[in-house]
Amino acid sequence: MSLRIGLVGARGYVGSELIRLIGAHPQFELAFVSSRERVGQRLAEHEDGYSGDMSYVSFGPQDAAAADADALVLALPNGKAAEFAEATALAAPNTVLLDLSADYRFDDDWYYGLPELTRAQAPGHRRISNPGCYATAMQLAIAPMLAQLAGPAQCFGVSGYSGAGTATSDKNDPEKLRDNLMPYALTGHVHEREVSRQLRHPVEFMPHVAAHFRGITMTVNLHLSQTTTRETVLAWYREFYASEPLVRVLEEAPWVSRIAGRHHVDIGGFTLSEDGQRLVVVATLDNLLKGAATQALQNLNLAFGLPELTGISP
Repeated sequence: MSLRIGLVGARGYVGSELIRLIGAHPQFELAFVSSRERVGQRLAEHEDGYSGDMSYVSFGPQDAAAADADALVLALPNGKAAEFAEATALAAPNTVLLDLSADYRFDDDWYYGLPELTRAQAPGHRRISNPGCYATAMQLAIAPMLAQLAGPAQCFGVSGYSGAGTATSDKNDPEKLRDNLMPYALTGHVHEREVSRQLRHPVEFMPHVAAHFRGITMTVNLHLSQTTTRETVLAWYREFYASEPLVRVLEEAPWVSRIAGRHHVDIGGFTLSEDGQRLVVVATLDNLLKGAATQALQNLNLAFGLPELTGISP
């Protein structure tokens, strides 16, 4: 028996990845795909590899809630999820609701779905908040050292311009990004607050956009409470992620060019200061996959009691 997944807000890059992943999943099928800009057009006209007959619809909150889907995935801009969540709670309270925006990442009534760190809390939850892409990279880079930290974790992030979405802006204009690195929201970014809250430790985050299309590089500077060695740090990370097939611990610093189109996270480059009390770690991930769509699929699998990596090839 297939589980029916409705997708709201499918025009963006993450929506395309979700259509592809759900279409290839052995136990999921698309119930509907909603996009106001593409209503009436066939998915096959826009999505490479999709060969079905489904066309885009334009569903409001009540339409989506009444669509007889087992799960609704909200791939909407920040601030747009509440109406869908409220309508679903009234009309279809047993429907799994997964929100890709930041709207419910600070709500304790929603499960914060970063499985490598939070899967023990997943059982029974029907309301899931997918972490941010930058936030996923930061947390996975920091978590193994959390008990050793002295002072805020300092994170320098660089994303491909797909992270800025499809709405026209300087941050996704290839001409303005050519030969450029564009800093923005250098204090108080939503992911800074998100990670500080989830890790219960202060994080200082400085985001930038570069000219490549997809992929995040996160360089994390950690001040430690005691002297340590590189061998000890590597052993901690390898032990922490030993049973996590979507996290790979490398000796060398990972390159963003090697992560595009991949489902996993690379963490490496472990470098200590001369006194052994400052550690620099580098993490890379695909912002559209492990930073969004892959993680959504992990969370949907957990919500329905399926093996977490069903439909995901590490």
